[in-house]
Amino acid sequence: MRKTFPKSGADWTTLDAAMSEMSEGDVDWRQGRAPLYVFHGSDAAYDVGFQAFMKYFSENALGGRRAFFGLKRMEDEVAEMGLDLFQAPDGAVGNLTTGGSESIFMAVKACRDWARTQKHMNAPFNIVAPFSAHAAFNKAADVMDLTVRRLPTREDCRADVEAMAAAVDEGTIMLAGSAPCFPHGVIDPMQELGDLALERGVWLHVDACVGGYVAPFFQRIGRPIPGFDFALPGVRSLSADLHKFGFCPKPASTVFYRFAEDRERGLFHFDQWPNGQFSTATLSGTRAGGAVAAAWAVLHHLGEAGYMEIAGQLAAMTDAYVAGIKAIDGLHLWAEPDLSIINFGARDFDIFKVAEGMDARGWLPGLTQNPKGMHAMLSMFHEVGRADYLQDLAASAQIARDAQDESSASNLKAVY
Repeated sequence: MRKTFPKSGADWTTLDAAMSEMSEGDVDWRQGRAPLYVFHGSDAAYDVGFQAFMKYFSENALGGRRAFFGLKRMEDEVAEMGLDLFQAPDGAVGNLTTGGSESIFMAVKACRDWARTQKHMNAPFNIVAPFSAHAAFNKAADVMDLTVRRLPTREDCRADVEAMAAAVDEGTIMLAGSAPCFPHGVIDPMQELGDLALERGVWLHVDACVGGYVAPFFQRIGRPIPGFDFALPGVRSLSADLHKFGFCPKPASTVFYRFAEDRERGLFHFDQWPNGQFSTATLSGTRAGGAVAAAWAVLHHLGEAGYMEIAGQLAAMTDAYVAGIKAIDGLHLWAEPDLSIINFGARDFDIFKVAEGMDARGWLPGLTQNPKGMHAMLSMFHEVGRADYLQDLAASAQIARDAQDESSASNLKAVY
């Protein structure tokens, strides 16, 4: 039966108990059993983010310019810190959004409006992207009547720039690259994509939603992270999520533009209604003030030293996961991770059978369909469960391998 509206109110004790009961079957993400959705840098950063969010629980970031001036200052400072982190030139601008999909949407909207002014571009417009690019590009394209041309990646799972160059035509308005891509955890060759964008006069958007706020600190601790940000002249816009590897509370992302006029193109303006001018730099109107305040607080709490410390921990943990997976007979990585996203598979047995085994052992398996593989976005939640994960993974792989051997033996008997 459909739930009816409550006749009377309930106290917090009752509600708390009911909510806890509803969540009893949830995946134990605090012990690293969820491969995505939640991210953790440090307990202290979590506490700071929580306290800051609750301090501004009721405020609406939509009213920053007219009512909540402190929030507006915090949002501006978060954007400025991002511009600094991503080596943006003077005149570059940025703002907060509610998530990576919205950040990408706003960049595509700005690009689409820019393309309408370009004499060398003709509708219908298209975006050229690697197969590994986030689905948000297609979500934006669906709304704006654009086409996304997804092209196969190279063997190392990175964008094939030559193939993308061949796909560019007079309707191409944007090239997309990832830093890193969600499926495989590798950074596309942004220098080459930037050169191509400049050569063809098209827009390059860097989707750094997953790793943007940790990749610079991986670079600073000596990891060989390729360039991906505004230091490359061809990069015109960049998106990066604060609520992923910035370790800030949800919902918080950022989008940045090399040229101030590009953000203006992304703005929504409307005054044909009784209230007059209504303008937003985001698709959403109301935004959680707590998310803005928490992002400001976490960035200030961690600072460069704190992010570098977490980057070192993440790098060491990821290396340990990679070594443990490679040590399991039959498993291999589809790509060597640049940051802390891992994607691995099996050639001699069904990796989805391995995933079923992990599910039976209480792990939520992340999956990729093409190529078939298992997937995880590792944050510091995953350190506590690493030994158990690798042990259960080895056991699940052995069962899948045995099942494959039995199936092969049965097929041979049927043949003879």
